[in-house]
Amino acid sequence: MTDQKIVLITGASSGIGAATAEKLIEAGHKVVITARSTGKLNDIVKRWGNDRVLAVTADVSKLNEITNVVDKAIETFGRLDVVFANAGTGVNAPGIENGDPDEWKTMLDVNINALLFTAKASLPALKETQGHFIITSSIAGKITLKGSVYGASKWFAYGFGQNLAAEMAEWNGRCTTICPGMVNTPFFDEAKPDKLDPSDIADAVVYAISADPRCDVREITLMPTK
Repeated sequence: MTDQKIVLITGASSGIGAATAEKLIEAGHKVVITARSTGKLNDIVKRWGNDRVLAVTADVSKLNEITNVVDKAIETFGRLDVVFANAGTGVNAPGIENGDPDEWKTMLDVNINALLFTAKASLPALKETQGHFIITSSIAGKITLKGSVYGASKWFAYGFGQNLAAEMAEWNGRCTTICPGMVNTPFFDEAKPDKLDPSDIADAVVYAISADPRCDVREITLMPTK
């Protein structure tokens, strides 16, 4: 297909990332998937074949590791068209007074530093293709949640997406920030089948990258209907 894209997905071993990899492959694109779970990544490769999927294990909160993922992607597929910075995590102890600073540090490394490093590592390659950067923020990044450090990290992701879009526009790059409501993912101990499905966010990614080049889809907000 002439509009086939090479898409790098972080946090791709389960949930939104894995669902997006599946949707993109079904749409005819090729994906580079990364996460810390080598076994889960390899399961995706076995399902779809290494002609369509490249798996590179990495901790994306480390700049050298995500840089290696980008290098491997270009080495294998020759270019990079889209980066989906999807990796994210939460905390168990809610609030500030009762929160756990060690949990905060771990979460901020993923929700903020990994996002920054993914952009830093991939922008030169995206600039060459006038490519597309996509961020998983959250509705939590647009509303007030009592004492939520997780929500604050998603405010960062949302604001960063707006600022990055302005920077990328200088060379006709596009940036989309996706803000889902509650999604039924392994993020939760108990399944929440009445909430959004990971495939809903995957559909939003496919929509954003399929838009005509004249159309910069800056933001997509998705909410459960009940």
